[in-house]
Amino acid sequence: VQLVESGGGSVQTGGSLTLSCAPSGLSVSDFSMAWFRQSPGKEREGVAAIRRDDLTAYTDSVKGRFTVSRDNAKNTAYHQMNSLQSEDTAVYYCTTPTRPGGIEYGYWGQETQVTVS
Repeated sequence: VQLVESGGGSVQTGGSLTLSCAPSGLSVSDFSMAWFRQSPGKEREGVAAIRRDDLTAYTDSVKGRFTVSRDNAKNTAYHQMNSLQSEDTAVYYCTTPTRPGGIEYGYWGQETQVTVS
């Protein structure tokens, strides 16, 4: 299983970016998908997640600004980030459990840098 991420980059404060996560070897419709991030000197934190039943969850600091979704036909999950702030600068990772319905995130995408200035 590989999770291929794309969409990171640099943006000005208040701007938007969309991260994509396209797994090979599993179907996004069968798995929860989540994004974590890590800033220099900080621990990795969970940012957003979407369950198999499409229930979403967000950390408080991004509620109302970030949206996770998925396109089953494209087998891709998306992480739309709006009103970006400097504190959103981090390396972002998409992740999924190793089995449908699992709660331990075992598959991780490559890091995607998001820089807000």
